Amino acid sequence: MSFAKGQELLKLAMMATGRNGVSLQEIADEWGCSHRTAQRMTDALQAAFPQAEAEDGNDRKRRWRIHAKAIAPLLTPSAQELAALAAAIGELDAAQMTAEAGSLRQLQSKVRALLPPGAGTRLSVDEEVLLEALGHAARPGPQPVMNSQVNAAISEALKGPFLLRITYRRRTQDKPSERIVAPHGLLLGVRRYLVARDTAKKAARLQHYRVEEIYAAEVLEESFDIDSDFCLRKHAEKGFGSYESEAEHGEVVWRFSPDAADHARRFVFHPTQTVELEKDGSLLVRFRASGHLEMCWHLYTWGKSVEVLQPASLREMVNGHQRRFEALP
Repeated sequence: MSFAKGQELLKLAMMATGRNGVSLQEIADEWGCSHRTAQRMTDALQAAFPQAEAEDGNDRKRRWRIHAKAIAPLLTPSAQELAALAAAIGELDAAQMTAEAGSLRQLQSKVRALLPPGAGTRLSVDEEVLLEALGHAARPGPQPVMNSQVNAAISEALKGPFLLRITYRRRTQDKPSERIVAPHGLLLGVRRYLVARDTAKKAARLQHYRVEEIYAAEVLEESFDIDSDFCLRKHAEKGFGSYESEAEHGEVVWRFSPDAADHARRFVFHPTQTVELEKDGSLLVRFRASGHLEMCWHLYTWGKSVEVLQPASLREMVNGHQRRFEALP
């Protein structure tokens, strides 16, 4: 068996250790292979791991399962995986998500404790080299100062989910006020926003609360049901950045000049975007979102290399504020 085939077989064995095991369709989807090839892979799995069990579920689909302890000795992490874990911790620290970073550090300690004797030193050397190449997962640039107690409370409330009592100040308020919210998710960006519903408002829609303006937070014992139709990814797509407004939401069209078109093609400005190359070499980018002020902040970095075609309100906001930069973002 080739080394590559051996890696694929081990990957399949790892999939089979899941609670529901692995089916032929899942194998075909993962490797992009035919049903017959997937069957040959399960034959190889049972030959290499006699502990593998095949049984038919209520959906009449056959699934293969292996107890995790059967392959545990074969699962020594690679230096790349350890470096990725360390980089993720660095990213969470940079975002001041201290609770999540602490959880990953605990996982990192457990993984290192399970390394076979002698492997730890070699992997640590390789990991240091990779982290050096990654720049130690540094994220330069200004960031709002965060409150670790607030961060921990938000993290705990989202896990429940539990209601959260917060002391919050809107920009129009001189002093913060107390409210109880039902947290649904967290939007990450230059600023972080807690997506939540104010329980004191009947039929209130989800609102965004700037985390740096939450002065105190307390997790309550009362839980709640997340809105059945809520999807954080789809909710995030409503905005260009962290801000979302139903009144502003609509089609956005930008035209990048021919000299900036190639550079702009390497950006994903929004998950829903489509691009179109025009005859003169300019690039049209279309998407649907809100958050015109955040768009203005980004468009400013492109100087006169970009033109706003739609919406008219955004075009008016940008007009007269373009500058000629020697470098593109």
